[in-house]
Amino acid sequence: MPTEKYCSGFVAVAGRPNTGKSTLINTLLNEKISIVTPKPQTTRHSIMGILTRPDHQIVFVDTPGLHQSGGRQINRVLNRSAGASVAGADLVLLLVEATGWRDGDDFALRRAQETAVPIVLVVNKIDRVKSRTQLLPFLDECAARADFLAMIPVSALTGENLERLLALVHEQLPAGPQLFPAAMTTDRGPEFRIAEVIREKLLMALREEVPYGLAVEVLQVEHRDDLMLVDVVIWVERDSHRGMVVGRGGEVLKQVGTAARVELEDILGQRLHLQTHVKVKENWRDSAVALRQLGYEESR
Repeated sequence: MPTEKYCSGFVAVAGRPNTGKSTLINTLLNEKISIVTPKPQTTRHSIMGILTRPDHQIVFVDTPGLHQSGGRQINRVLNRSAGASVAGADLVLLLVEATGWRDGDDFALRRAQETAVPIVLVVNKIDRVKSRTQLLPFLDECAARADFLAMIPVSALTGENLERLLALVHEQLPAGPQLFPAAMTTDRGPEFRIAEVIREKLLMALREEVPYGLAVEVLQVEHRDDLMLVDVVIWVERDSHRGMVVGRGGEVLKQVGTAARVELEDILGQRLHLQTHVKVKENWRDSAVALRQLGYEESR
C-alpha cells in the first residue's frame, strides 16, 4: 500500500544498439518484458517495464537503440521514438559497454544531452572485464565526457550492482502517486507480446541478411475455453527471404513456431495455437503506410 511519502516516475533506458538495455530491464523486473537477441534493432518500440515497491514505483522505458539514422525511414522513426521517451522521462540511464567507448555512444550521449533530463551513466557488461581495476581508466574517460549525475558499473546479465542502481534511481524519483496498478509489469498487451516473441525466435533462427526486413503482425486472436487461437502474418521484404523464413519443407517456420508457442504459453498462462503465414511487402521499412500498419508512428 502506498505511503504518504510515495514517489514515482519514468526512467528512460537509452543507448546505442546492443548495450544491454532490454536485458537490464528484464533483470530488474525479474520478468521478460522485452525480447533480447545479439542483433541490432531487436527493440523497435518503446516498452514500459513497471517495478512497484511499498514506497515507490519506477516505470522503466526500454527504448530503441539510438543510432545514426542513415536513409531508411524506419531508422528515423526509431530514433524519434527513443528521443521522445528520453525527453519525457524524469531520469535517463545511458548504457555503455565496460569494454570501451564507441562512436555510437557519442551519438547516444548527444541525443540524451539535448534534453534537460539528468543522466546516469550505466557501465554495463562488467562481467566481460577480466580485472575490475581495468575499469578505472575507462570510468575516468567517461567522467571527462559529460557531467553525469552518477556513473555505476553493473552487469545486467548477472545482476551485479543492480540494487545500488535501483537505490540511486529511487533517490531521484519525484514525489507522486502510484502510476499503475501494483500487479502491472508492462504497458504492452498479449498481442504485442505474441508478435515480439515470434520475431525474437525468427531473429535467432535466420541468417544476417534476413532479420532486419522482418515484421510480425497479429491479425486475429480468438479464445476457446483455455485455448488461444492466434493468426499471425510474418512480413518480409523479398520473395527470396520468404523461402528462408519458411525453410525446406517448412522446417524453419515450424521450429520458430514451436519455440514461440512454448514461451508464450508460459508468459500468458494458457494454451496457444499459432497459425502463421509468411508474406512479402517490398520495402516496408521505407513506407509510411506500412509502418503505420505495423504499429510504428508515421514519419513527419
